[in-house]
Amino acid sequence: MVIDREGPVPGTALLIAAAPVTKSRLVDAASVLPVLAAVAPATLAGTDTASVVELADPLDPQTVLTRLRAAAMAPGPLTIYLVGQVHLDRRQRHLHLALARATPATMRYTGFPWDWFTQELRLRPAGSTALIADLHTDAESWQALREHPLDAGPGVALYGRVAPPARRRTPAAPAYMKALATILRSGHRPPLLPLHQQAVAQSLGDDAPDLLLALDPHAAPPPSAATAHLPQAPAAHPPGPDQPGIPPGDPHTDPHAAITAAVEAGRHGEAAALAASWEQTALRMHGPGSNEVIHWMEVRADLARFAGDPARSCETWLAVATARLTAGQAPDSPEVEAAADRAHHLWDRVRDPEAVRALGPTLIRLRRQVPGRQRGTLTLAQRRLEQFHGQRVG
Repeated sequence: MVIDREGPVPGTALLIAAAPVTKSRLVDAASVLPVLAAVAPATLAGTDTASVVELADPLDPQTVLTRLRAAAMAPGPLTIYLVGQVHLDRRQRHLHLALARATPATMRYTGFPWDWFTQELRLRPAGSTALIADLHTDAESWQALREHPLDAGPGVALYGRVAPPARRRTPAAPAYMKALATILRSGHRPPLLPLHQQAVAQSLGDDAPDLLLALDPHAAPPPSAATAHLPQAPAAHPPGPDQPGIPPGDPHTDPHAAITAAVEAGRHGEAAALAASWEQTALRMHGPGSNEVIHWMEVRADLARFAGDPARSCETWLAVATARLTAGQAPDSPEVEAAADRAHHLWDRVRDPEAVRALGPTLIRLRRQVPGRQRGTLTLAQRRLEQFHGQRVG
């Protein structure tokens, strides 16, 4: 369901209600959607005009990723309302949002990795993104979340709750999100922290053991909250005054803010130059294959996508995957798989036959080593390359 309202730069609200359809179902996630649908789109988004996208019991991770990616690229504020259950996969112990076909044994392939939220939201303008979550989990994942609390990445406000494992066998109700939606039906959206506090007060008892989520780096940021996942050494030694967009001599300058401002203003060349300069700084300080260098390579890949250059973005994601593999990361690690998937996604959007043929062999070699979670990726790449070998250049 997509609801559009006229306006120059509308906000966006993405509603995701996901849970297995099997006996693994812990929460009746979709039951909250009628309540949320009764809220005005502008109130959901916290803006004067808004677009709302709804995902009810999605079947596969790529569907969620496509909608999340589109929402992340939309201008204006973005609020994600997420209801569902999260679990660790058995092999790598990474957290996933369980989708309709997910089972404990297949979570790694049928669930949506939580890391994909942070990956897709990382280049959003500071202070423009919020994730509100009503989540349930099993005993093992509950313990992991107590030791390592959820976050949505620097720059993203995260509010909500994680309910403890339920003793009853029937799916629980998403009480927190229903209370929050009821508050919003008044037509007024309070600031996120008071909204969260009201929803908690109305849905949970004083002695409720739920894990409460209230992370907002822009409401009350600690000194390094906005850059906790970013390369620290380059940020402490910003480039010189001849490099655009970065005030010299300020060790607290966040280069991502300047890059985001350049992208929003349509200055894609300036944004790419800034990212490249920080990548070179990281290369000098940390060496090739370091996390700092790879981070800036990923930023450049995203910037090429924003600039409408899928070929360059694909080429850079291929380089990211190769760099991670060369650094010793496993072919089935989430970071390597994500880089390969992004390279493939961008290659599918390249329309120039010469560029398709130039990038195709490298992608196919990568897919032989990193097939990813979606079956048949190597075959799909081979078939597409064969089709373009039959086309003339120009």
